[in-house]
Amino acid sequence: MTQLVYGTLGYDAAHMLGGLMLLLSFTLLSQRRMTALIDIYALQATCLALAAFWQGHVQSAPALYLTGAIAFAAKAVLIPAALRRLMLRLQLTETMEPALGIFASMALGVGLVVLSIMVVLPVTMQSQALTREDLALALSVVLLGLLMMISRRSAFAQVIGFMSLENGLILAAIGVAGMPLVVELSLAVLILVAFVVFGAFLRRMDRQFHSLDTTNLDRVGGQHR
Repeated sequence: MTQLVYGTLGYDAAHMLGGLMLLLSFTLLSQRRMTALIDIYALQATCLALAAFWQGHVQSAPALYLTGAIAFAAKAVLIPAALRRLMLRLQLTETMEPALGIFASMALGVGLVVLSIMVVLPVTMQSQALTREDLALALSVVLLGLLMMISRRSAFAQVIGFMSLENGLILAAIGVAGMPLVVELSLAVLILVAFVVFGAFLRRMDRQFHSLDTTNLDRVGGQHR
């Protein structure tokens, strides 16, 4: 009986954290304020760190505690602080208009969640229920991050969308029992390198156009034709 209760608790807690990450992905899609985007991304990264700690406990995998610590330090603290500093340095405006309306973005987001469930659950029938549903949640977070990159004109918001997408990849990695630690650490290193590259790109774009609106890139492409 105790084992059954413990198993149910592990199942519910893991899905609560994954569900919170998914909810925060929808919240990112609905935001126009840049400071709110940074704060919501930090909350999502904190949920990811908690999910890693919990999976380490449930799976009896101490390596996941290291993954959680790195995720919290890098993604919930360092990267949001760097984004705020970059925002101040580039003197960005607080609000931005999306390329796609908020309602349309949210409707597409719901469709992507349904697609994730339809894709993941049938092909993971032999896996544990916890793994199957965690993968569905993780794929939903990945696709919503991709949607955010597509539906925003601001390169700054697109960078946050990419970071959120990567949160989904790590959520998928920690949800699969026995996943080597090197995979999770590689993803963490990749996102740090990508953030440095994106930071340099944003500064160069701001110097060139005095704006982070990616439609300027289309104008430059047209001039070179």
